[in-house]
Amino acid sequence: MTETLSKFQKIPDREPPSSTVGMLAWVRINLFGTTTNTITTLLFLYVIYLFLPPFLDWAIFNANISGSDRSVCDENKSGACWTFVKVRFEQLLFGLYFATNPDQIWRPITALFTFGIILTPLLFEKTPFKKWLLLILLTAYPVFFIFIVYGGAFGIPVSDTGQWGGFLLTFALAFVGIVLALPLGILLALGRRSQMPVIRALSVTYIEFWRGTPLITILFMASVMLPLFFPSGVDFDKVVRAMIGITLFQSAYTAEAVRGGLQAIDKGQTEASMALGLGYWKRTIFIILPQALKISIPAIVNTFIALFKDTSLVSIIGLLDLLKMSQSASRSLEWNGYDIEGYLFAGFVFWACCYGMSSYSQKLERKLDTEGRTE
Repeated sequence: MTETLSKFQKIPDREPPSSTVGMLAWVRINLFGTTTNTITTLLFLYVIYLFLPPFLDWAIFNANISGSDRSVCDENKSGACWTFVKVRFEQLLFGLYFATNPDQIWRPITALFTFGIILTPLLFEKTPFKKWLLLILLTAYPVFFIFIVYGGAFGIPVSDTGQWGGFLLTFALAFVGIVLALPLGILLALGRRSQMPVIRALSVTYIEFWRGTPLITILFMASVMLPLFFPSGVDFDKVVRAMIGITLFQSAYTAEAVRGGLQAIDKGQTEASMALGLGYWKRTIFIILPQALKISIPAIVNTFIALFKDTSLVSIIGLLDLLKMSQSASRSLEWNGYDIEGYLFAGFVFWACCYGMSSYSQKLERKLDTEGRTE
């Protein structure tokens, strides 16, 4: 009997073979696992060998960053002229108004620094009062941003929004578009799935109209045609008009992303909540929407990243966003010919912000992924 039981004893867990774990194993399996992978890997390594060393020599090892004019760069043309970025740094970040008024530059610095202070604790899982911080970021911070950057209160002079530019303008357009488009998109997604024909028809018409219209056309219409519909003497600021156009456009794409999450929810969730006696809004807010938004995180963040990059289209209505400001600064008389440095700086800023949003969304997905978890 003892011998029979011993045959069914659990075999102790063993460590996986060393050839299947670790960095070397990952490289062998993913980069050299098949003939095709091996050829592709070797080809890419050869391309990197051809282009990466010259780029590093130009961008880092032989680059110029000293001095305050282009004379240093003209003497040594073998490297990048980061002196241009250093000299025009305030203009690239905050636009012409704050760059030409150094005594007011504390205003955009304070606004962006405050945003970082509020946002940073939200990135950590064990931060207390995260809901309150998020509420402050979405409600109180926009008001603070207007008072500080725009001015007009507490003795702060009013800034000319027509001279806003650089990263400040890109940030303002993207932040307003994201904050306003998300709740509007959720309502549109619910309206498109509504059982009320009028609400459903209006939601579908709105979504399909704005999704079928290029953003560049919307910005042009908001800048040129929209003022014609207002009475004489009534005029919206050009930046405000751009924000309205971006919000209306983005809300349609957000609505479709949320609708995809709503369609992925099993009907049993709705039927069970109705069996419990929950009304439409209670079951939507507490049962359906949380699950739908969790599913929709990748699609929603994807639209936010696209919006952040699409803010460069405001140059069509004369606003100098980060990309246009880099282009204009590099084509001035003092720095003509250093377009590549300006584009690289703008590209790096766009990449850093988009990568940050993407990384946080992936972290949020892993945190909210409860499928297959065991207590």
